[in-house]
Amino acid sequence: MNPTTTAERRRLESLARVELERYQLQRLNALLNEVLPANSLYAQKFERLKRPVESLAEYAQWPFTFKEELIGPASAGGVARNHTWPSQRYSRFHQTSGTSGHPMVLLDTPDDWRWFLECWQYVLDGAGITSDDRALMAFSFGPHIGFWAGYEALTSRGALVIATGGMSSVQRLEMARQHSPTVVCCTPSYALHLAEVGAQNSIDVGTLGVRLLLLAGEPGGSIPAVREKLQSLWNATVHDHCGATETGAWGYGDPNGKGLHVIETEFIAEFLSLATGAAAQDGEEAELVITNLGRAGCPVFRYRTGDVVCPTWKFPGANRFVMLDGGVLGRNDDMLVVRGVNVFPSSIDHILRSFPEIVEYRATVYKVSEMDRLRIEVEDRLEQPDRLAGEFHLRLGLRVEVEAVPLGTLPRFDGKGRRFIDQRIRG
Repeated sequence: MNPTTTAERRRLESLARVELERYQLQRLNALLNEVLPANSLYAQKFERLKRPVESLAEYAQWPFTFKEELIGPASAGGVARNHTWPSQRYSRFHQTSGTSGHPMVLLDTPDDWRWFLECWQYVLDGAGITSDDRALMAFSFGPHIGFWAGYEALTSRGALVIATGGMSSVQRLEMARQHSPTVVCCTPSYALHLAEVGAQNSIDVGTLGVRLLLLAGEPGGSIPAVREKLQSLWNATVHDHCGATETGAWGYGDPNGKGLHVIETEFIAEFLSLATGAAAQDGEEAELVITNLGRAGCPVFRYRTGDVVCPTWKFPGANRFVMLDGGVLGRNDDMLVVRGVNVFPSSIDHILRSFPEIVEYRATVYKVSEMDRLRIEVEDRLEQPDRLAGEFHLRLGLRVEVEAVPLGTLPRFDGKGRRFIDQRIRG
């Protein structure tokens, strides 16, 4: 696809809903014409369906794509089943983190990769990043797509990018002290961890001159308590964004930190009510379903992401792309049902991060006889488990066991945090 300018992206963000849906429908039919029948997965799934698609309402009756369908056999190296072309046409190799299963390999053609980076330009526009910025990438090098997409999108914008793969947290902080980045890119967990390591080594991250934290990989950038804590520690603005290896970079932060906008010119977003399974209403918790419109070599049609969101179409400003209030709230498969109460990790994170004396935590669900229990271990400088337990009871309606543990005893993460453990036996 041809690269767009910031002005053109702003115009597309302001399209009226009827114009936007017409644009999406054109892109959808063009993509189907390009990938069928060469894409064997979708040729089989869609062989009995009428084309061209005449409306998005009609498209909403097409079959879903589930992650289980995409996972390729180990004998094929775990390469996803939704690739369209022979392997010779691909030039990029990435794989999923494997936090909820075996890693899955995704390949991109040069055209697909240009599209991926174009989506990232919405992220950089929303964050206000320019060629004058210096961005420190606090990630390890590896096959995970987020680092590489961010790195190349930033360099294509003309920003100076400081890669810190293979470095320890202290070394990364020293790099920041020496080279004065204006932007730090990492996960919310790791931004908190860097602040903690800095305090232990007489490096105040709030004095490093960082103006912006560009965060992704887990909920946090749009959770008010986490956002406020990070902004206070770093003396910087927080900007959230979201994507996935399977789909592409589909969302970027609202400038006021209220949530995420879906890039609806490049993705069709649908929302399935958690309560009914039907199309969600404004403000209702729902599962996000994504179709990418520019990745012919590795498309996903009506992909069930498992991400739980709260969509709103009420537009206070010029941007008319649907907004996900509070960003990604959690995942369907991460939601903990404890004594009949739905508990998302983001809810626990929001409560705990509102206590500045909490350094780190871990939540475990287990059974005693037939009764579910939720235990939360916290590294708490003031050791006030009773106060925390009372807050959980007030906010979640649950009695929670809170245990203060010594500082430094719980695990830290430089990637996606894994703080939630479900020890209950599943039948």
